Amino acid sequence: MDNKVVNVEEELAKDMGKLVDGDARGWTEEELPVGLIRERIPRHVAVLTVFAFSTGNWVRPQVEIDFLMNTFEIFLRDLKVFIRNEVRVSIIGDTTKLPIGLQDAITKTSQATKNYAKLHVILAINYGGREDIIQACQSLCRKVNDNLIEPKDINENLIKQELETKCTEFPYPDLLIRTSGEHRLSNFLMWQLAYTELYFEECLWPDFGEKEFVKALLSFQGRQRRYGGQGLDEEVRRG
Repeated sequence: MDNKVVNVEEELAKDMGKLVDGDARGWTEEELPVGLIRERIPRHVAVLTVFAFSTGNWVRPQVEIDFLMNTFEIFLRDLKVFIRNEVRVSIIGDTTKLPIGLQDAITKTSQATKNYAKLHVILAINYGGREDIIQACQSLCRKVNDNLIEPKDINENLIKQELETKCTEFPYPDLLIRTSGEHRLSNFLMWQLAYTELYFEECLWPDFGEKEFVKALLSFQGRQRRYGGQGLDEEVRRG
C-alpha cells in the first residue's frame, strides 16, 4: 500500500457509498462479514454505505431473493466480528417488508453496536433514493400540519434531517464506488450524491479488496471537488 495514501487523510474520502449490484450472489457466508469491515477497508474510512438490496429488486427470482435475505441475516448475526472490530452497523430502507428473522437480526445488531465508532457500516436493504426523498417530504408535511414548522422553514438542512441517512453525521458520501462494469446510480442516495465523486470498477464485489479500495481512493485523491464553484477552498465548499 502507498503510505502517502494513508497519511494524507485530509485529501481522502472518509464517507463512501458502494453499489454491490447482483454480484452479491458471489458472497459466501464466511466472506460476507469480513468483506465489509476492516480486513478490506482502508483504516481512515469512517462510513461505508452499501446498497445491498433496492426497492426494485423484488422482481428478481424468488430463489435469489431468499438467498440474499438469508445472507444478510447471517451477516448481521455475526456479532463477534463487529465487536472485535468495533464496527457500528445501521440499516436504512423499509425493513417492515423484510423476513421476520432478518428484522430481528437488524434490531439486535443495530442496538448492540450503536456505540462503536471505528467504522460505521450502513446497509441499504429494501432502500430506494426516490422513496427516501418522498418519506422525508411526507414527514415534513406532517410537521407542518402539526404546527411544528412553517412551510417557509423547509430548507436543505431540514430535509437532510428527515432522510434515512440521518443515522450518520456524514450523510453525503465523498466517493461512490460501483463495481461490475455498471455506470448508473440505480436509485441509490439520490439526494445525498449531489456532489459525490463517482468511481466505476469492472471487477465484481467479492473480488473488490483493499488493493481495489486504494486504487479508487487514489483516483479520488487526484480530483478537485468544486461543489458547483471553481476550486473554492475547503471552508467555503463545506460551509
